Amino acid sequence: MTETVRAPAGQIAPNLILRSPRGRWVLIVTILGSGIAFLDSTVVNVALPRIGHELSAGLADLQWTSTAYTLTLSALLLLGGALGDRYGRRRIFVIGLVWFGVASVLCGLAPSAPVLIAARAVQGIGGALLTPGSLAIIQATFRPEDRGAAIGAWSGFAALFGAIGPLLGGLLVMLASWRLVFFINPPLVAFAVFFAVRHVPETLREDPGGYLDVAGPVLGALGLGGLTYGLIEGAASGWTQPGNLGALIGGVVIFVVFLVVEGVQRDPLMPLGVFRSRAFSGTNAATFAIYGALGGVAFLVVLQLQDVLHYTPLAAGVSLLPLTIILLLFASRAGRLATNLGPRLPMTVGPLIAAVGMALFALVTPGSSYFVTVLPAAIVFGVGMTLTVPALTTTALASVPADHAGIASAINNDVARTAGLIAVAVVPALAGIPSGGNTVHTAALQAGFPMAMYVCAGMCAVGGVVSFLTVPGRGGAPIDQHTPPACAMPPVAAVPATATRKP
Repeated sequence: MTETVRAPAGQIAPNLILRSPRGRWVLIVTILGSGIAFLDSTVVNVALPRIGHELSAGLADLQWTSTAYTLTLSALLLLGGALGDRYGRRRIFVIGLVWFGVASVLCGLAPSAPVLIAARAVQGIGGALLTPGSLAIIQATFRPEDRGAAIGAWSGFAALFGAIGPLLGGLLVMLASWRLVFFINPPLVAFAVFFAVRHVPETLREDPGGYLDVAGPVLGALGLGGLTYGLIEGAASGWTQPGNLGALIGGVVIFVVFLVVEGVQRDPLMPLGVFRSRAFSGTNAATFAIYGALGGVAFLVVLQLQDVLHYTPLAAGVSLLPLTIILLLFASRAGRLATNLGPRLPMTVGPLIAAVGMALFALVTPGSSYFVTVLPAAIVFGVGMTLTVPALTTTALASVPADHAGIASAINNDVARTAGLIAVAVVPALAGIPSGGNTVHTAALQAGFPMAMYVCAGMCAVGGVVSFLTVPGRGGAPIDQHTPPACAMPPVAAVPATATRKP
């Protein structure tokens, strides 16, 4: 199936029914594509201790192994969304899948920590092309009354891929090698590419514009790169070192220039006018706090379980299995709940519950029982995130005109990834966990881990408060009807209210 469907401004084509055979295939392909990216984020986390031992990598190297992927992913997500809107969402999605698969092979063959870090950065480029496309395809192809359920299912299964990552990674590391966590990607990629070409219709903007903003992604990548380098290396070798301090200041300056450039561009990569929507701005502020907390927890919990409590990689993965089960069983229902009740309630209550789960992880210390500490924390954390993610994702997409589904998806994904990127660099430093040297400082990790969990819990709770203050409740219009200026995105018809609530 190769047709291209151009959606007229403000309208959605081809209005697929979720329960139709083709609708199911579209949902399966988009879930699998984004799920591969989510899986790679978490499956690598559980392999980090073994990577550190085999490649003589310290905490800073392990941070870079995680953040190199997130850095390029975050810096280029906006470009990936814009390319999909302009040249075809399915086309860019498929290109991203192939790129991701090739880069995964390079990661699996890496002979040293620097090579692995470089390959992870290349892998992030593929993730930036495919991740925003998956949500944009859903938003642009399903009929309005099915989008909430489709996004809920996408959120649940994409999160499931991420949640089974620790279990799968632990199994692969125990049975063979950490390299297998990268080699599992190419077969999944091949499956997704085949069925995407066969079943997913092509959609793109009716008026893509004449100029593709290149300065935006370049400045964004440089700004994020400077900040990340300064944060990670500052914690490892000292904040006052000229190179580290210069990177931090330079990153901030470049990011300000990025905002200025995007504000004056005729057709900007990130149209600042989308932030005139109170719901969109509030949702992204909440996303930053919640996913920053999630990134810190995901990075540090597996290190604590393996390096301090001496869990095997497989045991560390199995210990978080209840989180997987909760996400699998209830995420789609949570999406429908957000549709019926409005997004404010789940986006307020969910992060607060997740924050309690994060605080409970602080009790995971040497000598503690799994059933008394790890299991309750995983359950409470899972319930909170299951309530939060579908409502957050639906609101982010429904808060802007439908013709910019790719950009909205890219911005929200970008905010989430950037938050995790910064949290992995900052939270260990705030908790007093040093990152210098060629090994992980186990004693310092043990001492600082509880504080790190409390910091993450506080961040997540802030996300719930922001949601309560900014996100519409039941019956509230998710779309900001204000007509943006010419320098922002062009005014188009709003997404029908059925995208987020029943009539």
